[in-house]
Amino acid sequence: MTEPARPTMSPARFGLTENGVDDLRAAGWWDERRPHEGAEPVLVALSRTPDPDLALRGVDRLRIALGDDWPALDAALRADPVLRGRLLAVLGSSSALSDFLVGNPDRWTGLVDPEPVRGFSLLDAVDGRTDADAVRALRLEYRALLLRVAAEDLAHVVEPDLPFVSYDDVAGLLSDLAVAALDAALDVARRQVAKSDQCRLAVIAMGKCGARELNYVSDVDVVFVGEGDVGVATRVASTMMQVAGQACFEVDAALRPEGKSGALVRTLDGHASYYQRWARTWEFQALLKARPVVGDAELGRAYIEAVRPLVWTAAERENFVPDVQAMRRRVEDHVPAGLAERELKLGRGGLRDVEFAVQLLQLVHGRGDEALRIQATTAALAALGRGGYVGRTDASDFGRAYRFLRTLEHRLQLQKLLRTHLFPADDDGPALRRLARASGLHAEGGHSEAQVLLAEFRKRANQVRRLHEKLFYRPLLQAVANVPTEALRLTTSEAANRLAALGYAAPDGALKHIEALTRGVSRRARIQGALLPVLLDLFATTPDPDGGLLAYRRVSEALAETPWYLRLLRDEGLVVERLATLLGTSRLVPDLLVRAPDVMRLLADTPGLVGGDPMTIGNPLRATVSRYNDLERAVTAARSLRRQELLRVASADLLGLVPVRTVCVSLSEVWVAVLEASLDAVIRASGEPRARIAVIGMGRLGGRELGYGSDADVMFVCEAVGGASDSEAVRYAGAVVERVRRMLSAPSQDPALQVDADLRPEGRQGPLVRTLESYRAYYAQWSEVWEAQALLRARFIGGDADLGARFTELVDGVRYPEGGLDPASVREIRRIKARVEAERLPRGADPSTHTKLGRGGLADVEWTVQLLQLQHAAEVPALRTPSTVHGLAAAQEAGLMAAEDVAVLWESWELATRARNAVVLVRGKPNDQLPPAGRDLTAVAAAMGHTGEPGEFLDSYRRTTRLARAVIERIFYGS
Repeated sequence: MTEPARPTMSPARFGLTENGVDDLRAAGWWDERRPHEGAEPVLVALSRTPDPDLALRGVDRLRIALGDDWPALDAALRADPVLRGRLLAVLGSSSALSDFLVGNPDRWTGLVDPEPVRGFSLLDAVDGRTDADAVRALRLEYRALLLRVAAEDLAHVVEPDLPFVSYDDVAGLLSDLAVAALDAALDVARRQVAKSDQCRLAVIAMGKCGARELNYVSDVDVVFVGEGDVGVATRVASTMMQVAGQACFEVDAALRPEGKSGALVRTLDGHASYYQRWARTWEFQALLKARPVVGDAELGRAYIEAVRPLVWTAAERENFVPDVQAMRRRVEDHVPAGLAERELKLGRGGLRDVEFAVQLLQLVHGRGDEALRIQATTAALAALGRGGYVGRTDASDFGRAYRFLRTLEHRLQLQKLLRTHLFPADDDGPALRRLARASGLHAEGGHSEAQVLLAEFRKRANQVRRLHEKLFYRPLLQAVANVPTEALRLTTSEAANRLAALGYAAPDGALKHIEALTRGVSRRARIQGALLPVLLDLFATTPDPDGGLLAYRRVSEALAETPWYLRLLRDEGLVVERLATLLGTSRLVPDLLVRAPDVMRLLADTPGLVGGDPMTIGNPLRATVSRYNDLERAVTAARSLRRQELLRVASADLLGLVPVRTVCVSLSEVWVAVLEASLDAVIRASGEPRARIAVIGMGRLGGRELGYGSDADVMFVCEAVGGASDSEAVRYAGAVVERVRRMLSAPSQDPALQVDADLRPEGRQGPLVRTLESYRAYYAQWSEVWEAQALLRARFIGGDADLGARFTELVDGVRYPEGGLDPASVREIRRIKARVEAERLPRGADPSTHTKLGRGGLADVEWTVQLLQLQHAAEVPALRTPSTVHGLAAAQEAGLMAAEDVAVLWESWELATRARNAVVLVRGKPNDQLPPAGRDLTAVAAAMGHTGEPGEFLDSYRRTTRLARAVIERIFYGS
């Protein structure tokens, strides 16, 4: 009698997609009807991981990397729940740690020991090593130990019977690991720096490391104390920072006296003198978490003994409580409005709300109660509850909410080992599900994991904000305006009336900004007191006085430790006038300015602000980036230099110092330089090249007509080298290109760096990179008229120049067809254009003022020029240009358009381009629609040099584009 057939099992039972069946089979965990013998515990564990598919992909990559050693790991996973829980939890939570394991496959054995990891030392890893060898060894061992911590942190999610490791313990382990890394880096530094035995050096951990509450990905804040030869001690400290930064994490010494402008190393007496005479309130708040960690232990203890008493007298300082409260508000003000509700760290109801409240209560009440003199936030909160300073329930709720938010932060950072604090968007279901599962949350009561997480997150954030406001502003202290000028030495009511008369919409808010800028008797406050009356009047002449004053406050606070900032404003009247114009008109400029302050010096140097030839603008960027061997630092440098150039161009544009063509060419060439430099850096970091790669600029990038909000439209072509096959070349080039795109599009406060390859053959469905012959075959057989139109703007911009030249030669026959277009193709282009007008214009948009797709806007002019190019470029070589502007000129020269029609289209194209750019500058984010009214419209009109009523500007825009549309109807549509 035959055995009845069993129903076929599905991987969905274990939370896996059907795509993973091949990987399961390869691992030996699956057959056609049931899991492989003994593999079900592994499959059940996989099903519990935050992302089972990600975990399985990691297993498969690790299997391949292990090769003949895979059976040992396979057997261990089947038999050992400790290893199973740790390894699969990591693979299902962190692509970065998966990459580390794949690159170092033997390191899985470090997850076998059932005993929890306690105590770290990395000294053996660097013993006897210096320079690059030490950095490599330290990086490897640090990442291996970080893997172990993460594995223990996450294991209970996959194997619930394994021990739960609390947030406090994980944060303590991460802090101890960071200290071990500092110790090893200091050991390397002492061996590298000559005469290091002639100094004593103590490293004081600050911030989260000092409080033993560090994140997975974080800078480590330190302060250095030295004795003996301080010059040698400074070289040791600097070298230690470099070693640790290259191997493990950035070491930030900005909390030292005088910040980044102060000496890196001070003597004990120097520190004591500074804190006794010059330190500000926030510096005593920072000292709450100071802890000697490595170096000379006796010197470290002496430092704490010298500064700790000062911490507990700080609350006696004048305006202490308002200072701390104002600092929290400044931090919150810097959070982008659209991200405020998702910012775990800085937003309302975030981690900073807990930390500032706890620290303020500690500093106020800790003067008389030594039990409150605790560094860690959770321990201090518990002590406040025990002492009665906070209700028991409030302390408990605050602590639970803080631990929950910190756990979310840890899980988010683990995914890619990136420094992020941004909670997923409400509509990002997969990300919410992964985060929920990684945090130990499950579906319940008919709600999915994502819904449970969202509800818990909102509950905890609201709880934190309520308690923050209850504790942080208890009692609420009155802030009194303190403006040291005759014009504003008035009662609060009179000052508010004067500001209202100047045009400030929120005089009370303006008074708070003025008070914050002029508080105290410092030199800085006196200079601000002299500058503010001038600035207030200048801001009153801008479209947004309130926004200008707020932006000025942000910039001033961000550059408070920059020694030349106030001196420049005091001594250069032109800088003050230009800065007021920029800050009172644009939201983009202040965002860039706080991160690229050196550009402010150019406000006094008109030729420097205007810049030289825009075609060479990217050369310094390329040269600088090429000097970095480390890929991350190379791309960071490219981003930084791009930020500076973007700010310079935006400032010159807003001040009316450069024409729109210069703006567009400059922005395009900066983009090209960033893309080219990043591609070169990735290729250098990718080992032996298997292909040549050329980048082809498309769209406005190809035409050197980018705006502030434009993406970079590109295509990629490759060619095998070194005996590689075409498929190997495509795989290599695809990996390089993806890495470039990923690194450039990484989250940043700067305007986005999106590399858009959707104009490639087959669009998003087609391969990202093709060989030259693949392009040739495709365009010969499958090319459509819209692709020929897109290729009109194709231009080689980076990579292998010879390959790029051969590509452009190849596509010339497609984009400049012999004999022009047949009537059917002309009708097709017109049909596509009509469909774009009908379907792509956003709902509710005003077609008369939409700069891109509206009547007479950019698309109208560009499509008209492109139709003429497709029809006549084969016979008229001057039409073979990716530039709309040059195409218009060539059409006139060839007699294809009348001079008056060209003038109308050029004027409309220039106006729409300037208006589109102005909208981005004013609003700080891309938008193609002119504002219908209000301050944004006033600011856009002002940014374009319009001095009349904003409504007159709109009328002028509509009149110009209406004339252009009439020309387009006649030339493009033949009507």
